[in-house]
Amino acid sequence: MAQTKSLSQFKSRLAGGGARPNLFEVTMPAFPSAVADAWGGGDQAESGTFKFLCKAAALPASVVASYNVPFRGRNLKVAGDRTFNPWTVTIINDEDFQLRTAFERWANVISKLDDATGVTNPTSYMTDAYVQQLGRGAERFATTNEGGESAVLRTYKFFDIFPTNISEIALSYDSSDTYETFDVTFEVQYFTIGNSLESSASNAGEVLIE
Repeated sequence: MAQTKSLSQFKSRLAGGGARPNLFEVTMPAFPSAVADAWGGGDQAESGTFKFLCKAAALPASVVASYNVPFRGRNLKVAGDRTFNPWTVTIINDEDFQLRTAFERWANVISKLDDATGVTNPTSYMTDAYVQQLGRGAERFATTNEGGESAVLRTYKFFDIFPTNISEIALSYDSSDTYETFDVTFEVQYFTIGNSLESSASNAGEVLIE
């Protein structure tokens, strides 16, 4: 027989009131060397323009494939290799097209529009990025709200990413009272998990799970 749970019991389990999907930050410290000039030497990336204009992202899925080993008419399911899905962000397009230009130039150095040539050294077109889940208070499970700071609940660091799709921007006379956005899809070599940029960066290859 199952015990009936009370609202008070549920409240005690819901630490922090639940993580909020609109409290996040995406950081790309620098574009690859081959496209850094699109930022005027990288200053705009460091000043946080990307942090503000990246309006949507995702915490990555953890995917471990499986394979079947047949045995007398049945299949034994065995764990296979880990795979890393593409990662997509949504970016607000401002009137100077700064970020749109940077991503288009990034794709162009990988494969030029006119003759399909491009850089061949992966270091030249790959970079790292972070997505952070933020809390509502200055520390985890905060009991007061001082304002001005948000706790970093979880950080995912994506290693050696590069764009494979920069979406179209739809134009229409019917669109009003809105702004342009576009999606960028990246291939990801792997990611690590931590509770800050430092822990995620220093624990490369090590997954921090609490």
